Amino acid sequence: MATPDTRTQLLDAAERLFAEHGYRGTSIRAVTDLAGANLAAVGYHFGSKADLMVAVARRAIGPITEAQAAGLDRLLARTPDPSVADLVEAFAGPMFDGMPSGDEGGARRSRLIVTILSDPAEETRAWPGPAENDVRDRYLAAFARALPALTPEELWFRIRGVLAVTAVDRVDRYNTGPSPGTGDAARRWAITFLSAAMSAPPAET
Repeated sequence: MATPDTRTQLLDAAERLFAEHGYRGTSIRAVTDLAGANLAAVGYHFGSKADLMVAVARRAIGPITEAQAAGLDRLLARTPDPSVADLVEAFAGPMFDGMPSGDEGGARRSRLIVTILSDPAEETRAWPGPAENDVRDRYLAAFARALPALTPEELWFRIRGVLAVTAVDRVDRYNTGPSPGTGDAARRWAITFLSAAMSAPPAET
């Protein structure tokens, strides 16, 4: 098998370190040391640490975003107004498919999503590009049609909750290992729970 090129080695190292230590807790030197590259390599291949974060996030989450978009396309081809449960399945399902519980790479991607959701560094929230923003906006619009009583702020809070619950479950499954009754069951449990959470009445003002 061919040895990964320097750019790929940097992405692999940065994904692991950002996921484990956060953006501010990861130095360029730590990334290059882990990748076995010289200190100037990040600047040459990416430009800056912030640009490296963008590249890491897009590489890790891009396939999930593409699957989410395809799932929504299939739903909307059947009906202009999918149910909340169907929308949750289309949105959360690819995270289970793209982050299998027994796969180290899947666990890293899960931890990276948790980092993106929780890290206070602004750089962790600057990674989405036009494609990612388009998928986000399309899901927001579809959920808004299905849940018209929710304000945009509360709706976005709940969607972030879907991301968080799914990512934390994937990390936990990898760390603890499979147990009786888990596997595909965990996906069903999550979709059922998250559909109910998304469908809950609006919080009182």
